[in-house]
Amino acid sequence: MLQINIDDVMNIVKLCAPYLIGLGIALAAIIAVFIACRKKIGAKKYLIRSQGIMAMVLALIITVNLICWGPMASLISLATGSGTITEETSNKATELCTEIAEEGIVLLKNDSSLLPLKADANLNVFGWASTNPCYGGTGSGSLSDAYETVSLLKGLEDAGFKLNNALSDFYKEYRADRPSVGMWAQDWTLPEPVKTSYSQEMLSGAKSFSDIAMVVITRVGGEGADLPSDVSKVTYTDNSKDYKDFEAGDHYLQLSKTEKDLVDLVCSNFDNVILVYNGANAMELGFLNEYKQIKSAIWCPGTGQSGFEALGEIISGDVNPSGKTSDTFVKDLTKTPEYNNFGSFTYDNMADFSGKAFKGEDTYPSFVNYVDGIYVGYRFYETAAEEGLIDYDNTVVYPFGYGLSYTGFTQKMGALTEADGKITFDVTVTNTGEVAGKDVVQVYYNPPYTNGGVEKASANLAAFKKTGLIKPGESETITISFGTEDMASYDSTGTGGYVLDAGDYGISIRNDSHRIIEEQTMNVPSQIVYNESNPRSTDEVAAVNQFKEAKGDLKVLSRADGFSNYKEVTAPPKTMTMPEEYKKTFVNNKNYDPKDHNDPADEMPVTGAKNGLTLASMRGLSYDDPQWEKLLDQLTVTEMDTMVAIGGYQTSAAKSVKKVGTVDCDGPASINNNFTGVGSIGFPSAVMIACTWNEDIAKAFGESIGAMADEMDVSGWYAPAMNTHRSAFGGRNFEYYSEDGLLGGKMAASALKGAEEHGVYGYIKHFALNDQETNRLSMLCTWSEEQAIREIYLKPFEIAVKEGGAKAVMSSFNYIGTEYAGASSALLKTVLRGEWGFQGFVLTDYFGGYGYQNADQEIRNGNDAMLVAYDTETNHLKDTESATSIKAMRQSAKNIMYTVVNSRAYEGNNAKGGLMSWQILAIGIDVILAAGLVYLELFMWRRYKTKRETEVTEEAVLEGKNDEA
Repeated sequence: MLQINIDDVMNIVKLCAPYLIGLGIALAAIIAVFIACRKKIGAKKYLIRSQGIMAMVLALIITVNLICWGPMASLISLATGSGTITEETSNKATELCTEIAEEGIVLLKNDSSLLPLKADANLNVFGWASTNPCYGGTGSGSLSDAYETVSLLKGLEDAGFKLNNALSDFYKEYRADRPSVGMWAQDWTLPEPVKTSYSQEMLSGAKSFSDIAMVVITRVGGEGADLPSDVSKVTYTDNSKDYKDFEAGDHYLQLSKTEKDLVDLVCSNFDNVILVYNGANAMELGFLNEYKQIKSAIWCPGTGQSGFEALGEIISGDVNPSGKTSDTFVKDLTKTPEYNNFGSFTYDNMADFSGKAFKGEDTYPSFVNYVDGIYVGYRFYETAAEEGLIDYDNTVVYPFGYGLSYTGFTQKMGALTEADGKITFDVTVTNTGEVAGKDVVQVYYNPPYTNGGVEKASANLAAFKKTGLIKPGESETITISFGTEDMASYDSTGTGGYVLDAGDYGISIRNDSHRIIEEQTMNVPSQIVYNESNPRSTDEVAAVNQFKEAKGDLKVLSRADGFSNYKEVTAPPKTMTMPEEYKKTFVNNKNYDPKDHNDPADEMPVTGAKNGLTLASMRGLSYDDPQWEKLLDQLTVTEMDTMVAIGGYQTSAAKSVKKVGTVDCDGPASINNNFTGVGSIGFPSAVMIACTWNEDIAKAFGESIGAMADEMDVSGWYAPAMNTHRSAFGGRNFEYYSEDGLLGGKMAASALKGAEEHGVYGYIKHFALNDQETNRLSMLCTWSEEQAIREIYLKPFEIAVKEGGAKAVMSSFNYIGTEYAGASSALLKTVLRGEWGFQGFVLTDYFGGYGYQNADQEIRNGNDAMLVAYDTETNHLKDTESATSIKAMRQSAKNIMYTVVNSRAYEGNNAKGGLMSWQILAIGIDVILAAGLVYLELFMWRRYKTKRETEVTEEAVLEGKNDEA
C-alpha cells in the first residue's frame, strides 16, 4: 500500500492553514467580545454571549465547508469512493497468481536429478528467510495486507512435505519481523542466526529427520533506494559482535558472512542440499558450483499472495518447472560494465539549481553515465565472449533465457522464408523425456558487424513463444514470425536513423542466449536506410535523431577492436563538474519562465462556448474528428487548469462537457485504492511474470487486474512498469520485467491488452531511462548515446504502444541530458506521439515539485497531467493568460478526455456524474445544521425576549415601590 509521506501531510496542512487562521481570528474576536462584556448583566449579557456562541459555531461550520469543498475536496472524493472486489473474482486472481509462479519459478541446477522429491518426504528448511521470505517489493509495487498470504513453509506443507518444525521455531524465535526497506528509510539488515547458535542436538535431530536440506536466501528491494553496492555505507546491524556480515566494499548481492557460514554448516552435514534464492535481483550465485552438496538450485522471485504454493508443487514434481531467466546471472557483479557508473554522483558546480526532495532535504543536480551503450546484460556477455574480452564460462553463471526442466526437449528449425518484410519459420518442439512439460522457443539474430561501424551485439532476442503442455514423446510445432526491419540498428552518428546493413544475418533458435540449437543465415543484399522517405512499417513517421544532446561528452563502450576502450569508458567518472556548455542548457523551476516560451503567433482558443456537446457523445470517435474542437471550445480555463493540476489517482471532472471524475490506482503487482483501502491480491513480481516467457499468462494477469479494477470503479492502473534492468542493484527491478526490452515489451503489451478488455487503461511507466532509484528526485541527469536510448531503453515502451495499444503513460523523475523527461518535447511529442502514433495522455510520476516539476513547462512539452491530489506550488499554471498556455492546456484536456471517454468510465451507466455521495451527505448535514441553527437562534431570541420582559417588569415593580416610598 502507498506509504504516507510526511511532506504530503505538511503540504495539506499548509493548504488548510489560511482557513484555520481565519477561524482562529474569528474565535479570538468572539472571545474578546466575551471578555469585554463580562461586566454586563442580565438579558444584554445573555444576548451578547449567546450570539457569540452562535458566531463560533457558524465560523466553525463555514471553515469546515470551505476546507472540504476547497483544498480537501479531491482527497475526500478519493477517500469516499465506492466499489469492492467480489470473492469470486478475487479467488480467480489467487489461482492465477499461483499459475504465474508455476511457470515463472526457474530451476537453475538439478545434479543427480535430486528434484523432484517425493511429495510426502521429510524436509529440513534452513535459513531465517524461510520464515520471512520475499513476496514482492516495497513502495507503489508492494502487496496489500488485506489478503491471506501463503508463506514459503505453508507452500511446502500444502504440497505434502513434512517440515522440521524445530528449525522454523528456532528462526521465529530469533526474529519475528523482516527489517523495513521502505521508501523513506531502509534497514538493510539480513537477520540470520550465527553458526554457533545451531546446537549439536538441533543438527543431529535435523539429520535424523531427513537427509535432505533446503537453504533459503532472500533479497528484498523497493522504491526509493537501490540495493547497496557497499553495505558498510548503509544502515545494517550485524548478526554477531565478533565479525561483520559485510566488510567495507562488500555489496548486498553477495552472501553475507553469516549466510556463508550457514551454507557451510548445512553442506557439511547434508549431502543433498537444495538452495532457493528468493528475490528479484540477479544475485551472485557462483557459490552454487563451489559445493558438491548443493545439487539443486531454484530462482524464486517475489511470489505474490499465493505463489509459494507453486514452489511446493515444483519441488514435489506436481508441476514441471518451465521458467527461464529474465536476466543474466554473473559471477562477479563488480566487474560488470555498468558497475562503476551506477549510483550516486552529484555535481559540484550546480548549487544554484538546488531543489527539495522527500523530508524537505536540499538536493542538487546529479548524474549517471550510461557508458555501457547498447551492451546491456546478455548483449554484452555474448558479444564480449565472441570478441575475446571475457572467458564466458568464468564470467556468466546462468545466461539470460536459461532454465531447466524435469524432462528433455529437442527443437527442430524449419526452413526460413522472408516475404512481405517478415521472416517466418516453424520450430518443432518434441518432449524426449518421461514427464509432460513446457518449453520456450527463443529466437536470436546475429547481425553483420563492421569493425568501427554501427555498434551491434552478436546476440539479440528477436522472438519467443512458449509451448503448451507437451506429453512425453509428443511434439508441438510453433510458427515464428518477426519483421526483417526489427533487425535494423540505430545509426545515430551516420544516417541518424535505423539502418539494416547488407550482409549475412544469423537467425538461430537457442536454449538460452548462449547455447545455439540450430542456426540459418539470411542475406540482406544491400543496405536499407529507414529515413523520412522510407520509415519502418511500424512508425507513423521515420525515427530520426532526437537525443543528440543527451550524450553530452559521454564516452560509450564500443565493440571496435575487441572492446579496446573497455577499461577507459567503464571506469568511475573522472569529474563531478558539469561542463559549462551543458550547464547553460539546464532548466529547473529556478530559471524556467513560461513567458520566455510563448509563441506570439499563437491565437487564443475559444473557451466557455455553449455548443451543447457532452464528452459521452465523443465515445468511439477518432482522435482527429472535427467534433472534438467544438467540444473543447466549451471548456473553461479553470476546468482545463484543474484537469491538468489535479491528476493524482484520478482525472478531474469538467461540468461544461459533463466529464465525470475518474479514479486511478497503484500498482504494478496489484490494483490498490490507497484512499478507500479497497485492493486486490498481490500478484508475483514483474520479474516472475517475465520468467514465464508466456504472453498468454501476462495477458491473463492484465485481464484479472482489469476485472478487479472494474469492480472497484477504477478506470486507470499505474502499471505496467517496464524500465530496463541496467544493473542488478536496481531497487525497483522487482517491478520491471527484464534486462531485455523485447521480453519486457511483449509482457507489458500483453498485460495492457488484458486490462483493456475491461476498459481499464494502464499507465506504462516510467518513461523513460528511469533505471535506478538513487538520486531519482535530485534532478538526475542521465547521459546516454541515442542508439542505446532507442534500442535498449525505449524498446519496451515502443512495443507497449505499438502492440499493446497503450493509452496512458507515466513519465519519469529523471532528466535526459539536461532536460527533464517529464518536459521533453522530443520524448513525449516527437517520439511517443509522432513516431509511435500514441493517442492518449501522459501523467507525471508523483508530483512533489522537487525544484524542477512545474505544470507550465510540462504541458507545453507533452505531459498532460500532474500526479497530485491537492494544490501545490507548481501544479497549477502560472500563466493562464497567454494563447500558448491555453492552447497547451486545451491539448492536454483533449488527451485526457479522449482516453477517459473510451475507457470503462463511459461504458454502460458508469458515467453517472452529478454530486458524489460525500457531497450529497455534506449538503444534507449543512441543511440540518442550518435548520438547527435557525431553531437555536429563534430559541435564543425568545429566551432573550423573556429575560428582557422579566427585567422590564422587575424594573417597573422596583420603580413603583420607589414611588410609594
